[in-house]
Amino acid sequence: MTVYVDDAVTLWRGQRWAHLMADTLEELHAFAALLGMPRRAFQDKTSGAHYDVTAELRERAIALGAMPISRHVDRALVRRVIARAKAQGRGEAP
Repeated sequence: MTVYVDDAVTLWRGQRWAHLMADTLEELHAFAALLGMPRRAFQDKTSGAHYDVTAELRERAIALGAMPISRHVDRALVRRVIARAKAQGRGEAP
């Protein structure tokens, strides 16, 4: 199983943000806890099951073993990861 962090560094509230996603919700929540993120930060709306992470937390996640994925380079992988996250958000995947 894998935890992913994308390069979608969207500017919001003066910081750059990315998305932390995983093959399973269990793995996603465990990794977010490892980063010190509260469960209330979990999002499972239409964009899929994920945690928003700052650019700083993104780097820490990578150092802890998350796989960086690029929407510009890894398009097919990113599509698969996002599709799984959306299915998880709808309760269709573990």
